[in-house]
Amino acid sequence: MSFAQRIRPRVRHELQAAAAADRAGHQDAAFRHLERAHVLGQASTVEHVRAHVHMLLWALRHRRARETWGQLMRIVGAATKTVFWIPVGNTGGADISPFRRLPVAPDLAQAIRDARTADAPRESKR
Repeated sequence: MSFAQRIRPRVRHELQAAAAADRAGHQDAAFRHLERAHVLGQASTVEHVRAHVHMLLWALRHRRARETWGQLMRIVGAATKTVFWIPVGNTGGADISPFRRLPVAPDLAQAIRDARTADAPRESKR
């Protein structure tokens, strides 16, 4: 199983939490969950793009022009550059440089480690 497959449930959980917060009228909390989804999934092209698409939809729903344009640019970057380099911990919003590295919250760092460790080749026990 790949990293993307292992991290996907955690990304999906954050996206669902974002949708629930948005439905409840908590725009800022919703975007924080989208940022968490971004941090979790940014090492997978598919999950990275998925997080940015959800951020774009949030920006459109809330009529945030700067965020909308920022997400359009970031979707292109995520789709074409993830395989080469990612700024670890970057939260993915248009309010921060797409090249800036940031600290990763401990719970997210652990989830990422767990998803990566599961991919590590195992030694044969003969």
